[in-house]
Amino acid sequence: MKAFSSWSGGKDSVFACYKALSQGIEVACLLNAVNKRYGRVSFHGVRRELIELQAKAIGIPLYQPKVNRNNYEEKYKEAIRELKTRGIRRGVFGDIFLADGRRWVEDVCRKMKIKPTFPLWGIKTATLIRNFVAAGFEAYVVSTQANLLGKEWVGRRIDKTFIKDLKKLSRFAGSRKTLNHNNKEAGKKIDICGENGEFHTFVVDGPIFRKRIRLMKTRKVFIRGYWFLDIRKYALADK
Repeated sequence: MKAFSSWSGGKDSVFACYKALSQGIEVACLLNAVNKRYGRVSFHGVRRELIELQAKAIGIPLYQPKVNRNNYEEKYKEAIRELKTRGIRRGVFGDIFLADGRRWVEDVCRKMKIKPTFPLWGIKTATLIRNFVAAGFEAYVVSTQANLLGKEWVGRRIDKTFIKDLKKLSRFAGSRKTLNHNNKEAGKKIDICGENGEFHTFVVDGPIFRKRIRLMKTRKVFIRGYWFLDIRKYALADK
């Protein structure tokens, strides 16, 4: 049964796709929605062209509908309808533990007669991020909630040191002691995978990549309470 992989370009969607492929699921397409006005992925602001480059680096076709805040579900269903004409009957999703998100996915899939698959569901997030790094993926933080993770976290590679530092920060959440002076909401627990939207990532290499993406020029931008990594120059490179 052919499947599409719901795709943000971040670690969870990439790892879910990787897990699905490892389970023998034929992922025939990456489905990624971009904001029509800005040409970027919602939430983390990665440029449309970078998602296209990811698909090229991996070697799986990309389907990329343009959406806005008011028509997201409608356009998502239209996209699935188109993919069904290509023989796709399953969807792969990177949800981990947020019940509302899973319910939305299951509702859409039920209406569109698509079988949803959740390769990461229920796995402890500390285990997931360690396994992601151990599998050989290379990813970078491209956005953060500024009141939780400050400017210094943007652009960091997801590796053992990142995990160690984030665990320390989360351990002291709720106390006066904090490793980040920008953390104005120290009482809020930070999930190690950023499942609550604390941070978002962009993957540039890994075991499903045929080529890697080189990030050559970036800048950090603050917009309405969020820090973003604006990736301005990039290229495909041999591994």
